[in-house]
Amino acid sequence: MTDDERYMAMAIGEARKAFESDEVPVGCVIVCENRVVGRGYNLTETLSDVTAHAEIQAITAAAQTLGGKYLQGCTMYVTMEPCVMCAGAIGWAQVSRLVYGASDEKKGYSILSSGALHPKCQVEKGILENECKELIKSFFERKRKRAE
Repeated sequence: MTDDERYMAMAIGEARKAFESDEVPVGCVIVCENRVVGRGYNLTETLSDVTAHAEIQAITAAAQTLGGKYLQGCTMYVTMEPCVMCAGAIGWAQVSRLVYGASDEKKGYSILSSGALHPKCQVEKGILENECKELIKSFFERKRKRAE
């Protein structure tokens, strides 16, 4: 297992916490110098806050851990491609590297605003993609069954 896969597995663990709380299962882990400095999962329903996405939660935690608002030298691992709002926050925080599992063909930043990230941010996608997709798929299947 590569470091990227190991940290993405941690992000999937965060996404499972969201799933168990009936939140859209997106999880995020931020790593700096081989140390997890921030983690988060979607809390939009729990907090009644549309901005409480996994990435925002993790950025806040990492900034508190590191003692500053910029996350240069950090890698963010997130189970789903960030939305435009989160990509903007990732850009403002100057995250050096973004690694995500599943693409979001409807609301992903790469479709809606590919320039939202910091210009120096490196992007890697498709890490543990099947596991990330399956969690999202299972969540929405469960939602549909409950609605019937």
